Amino acid sequence: MIFFNQVNKTYPAYLAKKEKVVLENVSFKIEKGEFVCVVGRSGAGKTTLFKILLGEEKPTSGAVLFDGKDVHKVSPREACKIRRRIGMVFQDYKLLQSKTVYENIAYAMEVTGATDQEVEKYVPEILETVGLVEQAFHFPHQISEGEKQRTAIARALIHEPDVILADEPTGDLDPYNKKDILELLTGLNQSGATVVLATHDKETVNNLGKRVITLKDGKVAGDSKKGRFVL
Repeated sequence: MIFFNQVNKTYPAYLAKKEKVVLENVSFKIEKGEFVCVVGRSGAGKTTLFKILLGEEKPTSGAVLFDGKDVHKVSPREACKIRRRIGMVFQDYKLLQSKTVYENIAYAMEVTGATDQEVEKYVPEILETVGLVEQAFHFPHQISEGEKQRTAIARALIHEPDVILADEPTGDLDPYNKKDILELLTGLNQSGATVVLATHDKETVNNLGKRVITLKDGKVAGDSKKGRFVL
């Protein structure tokens, strides 16, 4: 489903003495329905992987394929279709503070042309899925950190994506909320979604017992089917 083929990413030198190498000869495949943890220290290249897959950045060389299509060589129309099949969850939530939980999710639909009828049908269903029915009309400052992350996940789910990319989604959460978010992601995976979780949380990775791709200095340092956090 996802194929990184000898991907390299470097940034020009500018004020530095030499160019910055972020990814070096990175290759791996992720099959439909997998749950994969991408681990590494801060700066190892995890977020850059996601940005390249989403088409937000281009690799310096190499190719990234989504269902056999090079995400950086397709037409703008096709690129949009691919992005809609990928739900992105950020560590810092990126919620609109002036909108309620319901409105944050609805807005994600409205900007892509959804009708009022579609919003009224699907937003309550998503709220039910992530357990936020009672918080629907609360503003971000009125809900917990875990509920904010659930809202971010709900927003990522609104287009029923095939793939969920989660970039350090539990980084700012206490153990109870962390457990809830991981259970939610695991449940979505069991329902058929492909989940790619970027994290440097050793306990999370070891408890999940899922496939682990380890990045070190921009290179794939390990790829284990039922891996543990090793750096």
